[in-house]
Amino acid sequence: MAAGWARDHGRPLLALTVDHGLSPDSARWTAFAGEAARAAGADWRALPWTGPKPAAGLPAAARAARHRLIADAARAAGARIVLFGHTADDLAEGERMRAEGSTLGRVRDWSPSPAWPEGRGLMLLRPMLDVGRAELRDWLTARGSGWIDDPANEDPRFARSRARASLLPMGEGGARAVRRGRMRGCDVDDRAPNSLTLSRQDDGSAAVRSSPLPMGEGSFALDRAVSARTLAAALVCAGGGDRPPRGDRLDRLLTRLRAGEAFTAVLCGARLEAGPDRILVTREAGEFARRPAAPQPLAPGIETVWDGRWAVTAAGPGWSVAPAAGRRAALSKADRARLDALPPAARGGRPVLVSDGAAGPILAENAAAVRSLVEERLALALGRMTHESDLAPRAHGAPPRNHLFSGADFTEQGGAPRLQGSKRA
Repeated sequence: MAAGWARDHGRPLLALTVDHGLSPDSARWTAFAGEAARAAGADWRALPWTGPKPAAGLPAAARAARHRLIADAARAAGARIVLFGHTADDLAEGERMRAEGSTLGRVRDWSPSPAWPEGRGLMLLRPMLDVGRAELRDWLTARGSGWIDDPANEDPRFARSRARASLLPMGEGGARAVRRGRMRGCDVDDRAPNSLTLSRQDDGSAAVRSSPLPMGEGSFALDRAVSARTLAAALVCAGGGDRPPRGDRLDRLLTRLRAGEAFTAVLCGARLEAGPDRILVTREAGEFARRPAAPQPLAPGIETVWDGRWAVTAAGPGWSVAPAAGRRAALSKADRARLDALPPAARGGRPVLVSDGAAGPILAENAAAVRSLVEERLALALGRMTHESDLAPRAHGAPPRNHLFSGADFTEQGGAPRLQGSKRA
């Protein structure tokens, strides 16, 4: 389906197969996938998961490795969107697993890559969530195409297999009854005739104000009526990590906000300062003292992600990047003035460059190309980039659009996403 859409719109298509190396048949399955991809007219790459495998938590480890490998390959190819073939049955199985206590995240039709920082700027699109597995197999059979059934899907040791077995009596209709969201296919709209687009239904909203600070400072000013989803995303993005806050801790923060309390809290490596009118969320500089680390070396001309929040590309050799926390006094007078223009809580998390040959540290932008990853990451997490051309000019053939974090207020739109447009692939 993707190959047909790509041919119609003059787009390159790269198919990726992750070989987890967990089955004696995995090499044969990988070869089968490569042949099928090339027969459809796509380029293809195999991505082996090498190294030791954990004795416990294997499905979660395999999933994390899979997303990292796919993200690295997609970024290397210059892609910004990866299509996945999850079906309505996958949604139903996930719901059953969560009902039985699993912490597995929900599969969404349009979502950021969960791999961080490998998946920075990368979106996942799942256009088959309105289609059942049996329906898809009927379609393949009618075309004379085959598929592979992994025997591990029948292994009762795994929660996914148990959920699948428990749903079998429900049949196709049962899977459809518990799905979340509706997908209509890979559609196109007139803004960019060769691009993918997605829109959201407006069945709820939570107001969020973007930061009044200069763009790229990695901080957010939020309304006290912020939703739990938005607050969690802001904390994770500002803290630079990849683990969401525990539900009980997040609930306590929201309770204090709703009560109008003025307070400071630290969660997910982020600092939350709740004042009378707004909430400031930024990196908690104290984390650098609590978990000290050596400056991170920078290879000239190679983008390096520092602290999960900044992409830094040094122009020359010999530089390493470190936090401004604990180094302010050694900065030049001009750099101190630039740093002091920021709110106090935001100063220590700024990147500085250090070098054996330099007299002292300097603000990173003096000798490197520096960009904050925080604002785009939050926009992606909240679904504020709903069109391929919203992401970046690197998308194949798609014209660039203005970043949705423009310094103006914006609103997080709730509801289930769906593809829209006048033409279906």
